[in-house]
Amino acid sequence: MAVLIRASDVPAADRVDAWLSVVCDILGPLDVRMDRDADLRGQIESGWLGPVGVGRIQTTTPHRVLRTPGLIRKEAPKLYRVVMPVSGTILVEQDGRAARLGPGDLTVYDFSRPYELVYDTTVELAVFSFTREMLAVPADPAARLTAVAISGSDGTAALAAPLLARVARDVETYQPASAARVSTVVMDLLATTIAEQVSQLPALDPETRERVLLRHVHTFIEQHLGDVGLGPATVAAAHHVSLRYLHRLFASQDTTLAAWIRHRRLERCRRDLADPVNFDQPVSSIAARWGLPDLAHFSRLFRRAYGMPPVEYRRASLTPSG
Repeated sequence: MAVLIRASDVPAADRVDAWLSVVCDILGPLDVRMDRDADLRGQIESGWLGPVGVGRIQTTTPHRVLRTPGLIRKEAPKLYRVVMPVSGTILVEQDGRAARLGPGDLTVYDFSRPYELVYDTTVELAVFSFTREMLAVPADPAARLTAVAISGSDGTAALAAPLLARVARDVETYQPASAARVSTVVMDLLATTIAEQVSQLPALDPETRERVLLRHVHTFIEQHLGDVGLGPATVAAAHHVSLRYLHRLFASQDTTLAAWIRHRRLERCRRDLADPVNFDQPVSSIAARWGLPDLAHFSRLFRRAYGMPPVEYRRASLTPSG
């Protein structure tokens, strides 16, 4: 694999910034937190196995990597990642769950939703990235396995673990035709491993299933507020449910789907209008950014929700008396 950064090749004073830059370039926007006075040691490598991204990370420096809601954009790729320590341990947190992984153990996490990785020991990781469609496991069951530790000593995972470690070491040695075949083998093993875990999950009761779906719908809406075409039909299609079911889901929350989308758009506009950073941006631009391109319509909605026109609200928010 191509070595993206070897900490020892960078002057000590520049290592932390260089490391952060490479992590964000290769993995996407992330918040990396570490002691800036730490003696940073490690190496990051990256390569491709056909359509599968392969990474190898080695470090001895404690730090945390966070994918926060503010870093997630609607155009962010819908990727799953599988992480497996080759040596050492790592903590993976997502969806209110935490998985402590040792050598050969693995877990999946969703790059399009918030997560946290905690490096607190010397560790070497193999990381595999691929689109959701490539996993060939339905999205809802797979989402229930994020940050769930899959032991590398049982079932198909016991077969997959040594192969994943070897592939991460040797990915640059494969010819293109071989790489395509090996990527198929890797994805088949990962899909089988995850499907085995899905089969062991208890069935969700209807109330829990609705609560999980509602959370996913809220997240989807937040990520697509700027899309003028966002509406009930779009949301229903994205979650493979009927419009009737979706409307019933929001009725149980004493609101409607359209009202919720409108409320969230207005809240984003209100926040931006009160932010001095946006002082030079026209009200119309802020409204259009959040899916409300008709300024007159937006002004009526805003006044109805907050008791004053958006221009007046901005003036009140940005003056000392306000």
